[in-house]
This record gives sequence, C-alpha cells and structure tokens, in this order.
Amino acid sequence: MAVNLSEILQLPIEERLRLVESIWDSIAECPEALELTDEQKRELDRRLDDLEKNPDAGIPWSELRARLLNGQ
Repeated sequence: MAVNLSEILQLPIEERLRLVESIWDSIAECPEALELTDEQKRELDRRLDDLEKNPDAGIPWSELRARLLNGQ
C-alpha cells in the first residue's frame, strides 16, 4: 500500500493525530521488534526504581492524556 505524505499533511490536525495514535498503537503491539540502546535500558530501570520508591508520585496515563487533550 502506497502512502502519499502530501495527502496526509492536508488532513485536519485531529485526523492526523488519530492517524499517529493508530500508528503508535500498532508499534506498541509488538515491542519486541524495537531494540533498545543500553542508555535507554538504564533510563527505564531508573524510572522503574523511582516508581517503586514513590508509587503515588505519578498519575495514570488516562488522566495525563485527558489533561493534555483539554489543554491543562
């Protein structure tokens, strides 16, 4: 399937965002296909350690997403 970038760029922002979201979701379905660098692995380990030490410090993705979409 050929994708025409110029046609995609003419879509309204909301439709382009939905397209990006769909693409991202399809990538997230097979995380094993992505190789992480050692630096990325260390950063993920650091963040996991932070989460385990401070489990209440963050907010759920659904809440953050809602805030971002509402411009807060």
